[in-house]
Amino acid sequence: MKKNFKSTSLDEDTIAAISTPLGEGGLGVVRISGREAFVIADKIFRGKVKPSKAPSHTVHYGKVVVLNTDEEIDEVLLTVMHPPKTYTKEPLVEISSHGSSFILYKILNQAKEAGARLANPGEFTLRAFLNGRIDLAQAEAVAELIKAKTDLSLKVALSHLKGELSFKLNSFRENLIEILANLEVQIDFPEEDLEPKDKEYILKELDNIKGGIDKLLDTYDEGKILKDGLRVVIVGKPNVGKSSLLNALLKEERAIVTPVPGTTRDVISEDANFKGVPVRLFDTAGFRVSKDTIEAEGIKRTKLEIGKADMILWVVDASSGLDKDELELEKQIESFKHVVVLNKIDLGSEDSISKLLDRFENKIYKEICAIKREGIEDLIDAVAKEAITFDRDANGDVVLSNFRHKDALLRSKEGLSKAKKSLTEKLSLEFIALDLRIALDAIGEIIGKTVTEDILNKIFSDFCVGK
Repeated sequence: MKKNFKSTSLDEDTIAAISTPLGEGGLGVVRISGREAFVIADKIFRGKVKPSKAPSHTVHYGKVVVLNTDEEIDEVLLTVMHPPKTYTKEPLVEISSHGSSFILYKILNQAKEAGARLANPGEFTLRAFLNGRIDLAQAEAVAELIKAKTDLSLKVALSHLKGELSFKLNSFRENLIEILANLEVQIDFPEEDLEPKDKEYILKELDNIKGGIDKLLDTYDEGKILKDGLRVVIVGKPNVGKSSLLNALLKEERAIVTPVPGTTRDVISEDANFKGVPVRLFDTAGFRVSKDTIEAEGIKRTKLEIGKADMILWVVDASSGLDKDELELEKQIESFKHVVVLNKIDLGSEDSISKLLDRFENKIYKEICAIKREGIEDLIDAVAKEAITFDRDANGDVVLSNFRHKDALLRSKEGLSKAKKSLTEKLSLEFIALDLRIALDAIGEIIGKTVTEDILNKIFSDFCVGK
């Protein structure tokens, strides 16, 4: 059952959590939010000013003590923020201490003893959404921002957090609401048929909205790459230089390289940044027919990785021709987006290289020497350009990166198509209105206008506890 969570009463508990990663560090932060946040801070903080008496957005030096005693836990800086200009739009306190997990848990425990409840995953951001500071798409962008690995993925997450996606979706909703309002009048006063000019206007508006949705959907594949990373699998027969290529791309000696064919028996994976595109690289076992049990298992895993790849780097030894194993490998990767990497270009004869260039003239290929790390930047450029084709410097282009959003837009598009068909076939206006409400509700799910409790639980359970 769908509920409008904007009108749902908030949990009146005051919540607390550690908002910085666990482990040792210079600083750590405990966050407290809720109507009793200042009262709780008064009980455990000792400084020149009581938190409840402090002006908003001020920082105070003092110490955190064990409740009802003056036993010091740590010297801290305490930040006081009065609503509504806080992350949650509630009274909010942040305590910055030394970044020892032991100290942070002691401070958190004192906040709990003073009346706070331990926060659930994502509960601070959930409260920001329920209090109307951000919509649901912006709330999800917080998680995207935290997980961003490159400048480009950061740019997309920031655009979502700023509400650029929400602005587009709200414009679609407003147009649909206007159309529905006109239809409702016709349904309430059925004496007169829908005017031809009104019908023409509705069809035009539906096409415009559908076109806008299509434009967003077209960006999803690339947006997903920026959010989750491009899965790049390095394949080739044994001893063509796959591990050397991995090391060259990472600019470090990650994989063992020897002249012995079949050194790599298992899949090795590492993260990289290709011109702003987050990449997960997979170095695989050499592809060939083998009777060796361990090597055969490695080749089996290579085939599995090929099936999951977003892009394949097929490494070919430029100093030799293609053998039957490579021809078989070519068949297996033909349907996948791939780049042919002609390695050992320094060892190949002019004739052998010329034959390979002719062989791959209709494919994307790059000539490199992995050991000397020559041609690597050109290869990285080629992968990045194949992965992301939209204008990276364009302003105002919104990129879709969330599968939940894609699913909702597909359902909205289906509702629009049915409404358009019903209107063209002169079906009852009630049917048209029903399809338009389906389209409207689907868009509303993305920004939180119409959303189920199950969806909210799923979204925020993926957040870290302190956010």
